[in-house]
Amino acid sequence: MIEWAVSNAWVVWLALFLLLAIIEMISLDLYFIMLGVGALGGVAVALVGGETWLQVVVFCMTSLAMILLVRPIALKHLRKDPEGLRTNVDRLIGEDALVLEPTNRMNGRAKIGGETWSVRTDDEVALQPGTYGSVVRIEGATAYITRRTRMTGLD
Repeated sequence: MIEWAVSNAWVVWLALFLLLAIIEMISLDLYFIMLGVGALGGVAVALVGGETWLQVVVFCMTSLAMILLVRPIALKHLRKDPEGLRTNVDRLIGEDALVLEPTNRMNGRAKIGGETWSVRTDDEVALQPGTYGSVVRIEGATAYITRRTRMTGLD
């Protein structure tokens, strides 16, 4: 068995590549695919008749280079959002908030985007029910609002 694995090392490296690719599909963190590319380097060295130690060195060096040089660039491109795209609660920043109960720095409630939120004022000015504010930031499940300075046609 060991003789076969040594004489057909390219099969072992290829199996390692496939295993690492499957693990990458599950984890999606771009480490295992970088190791998989290193395994392909081992396949190449094995196919040209390189010694086992050389195959391992090529695997290690290729994997290390991929992790240190290629992975950060790949992550940067994968995490790049279109400019101006806001998701989740970030999309509520700047939205109008209809004050439902007296709101100050300690407590209050307002309707934002059709949902009722726990709100606080972001300044010393208290807001009365029926008035509008603008969302300036969101921390956890609490929106911080300030008195709206412009009319948006909701009144």
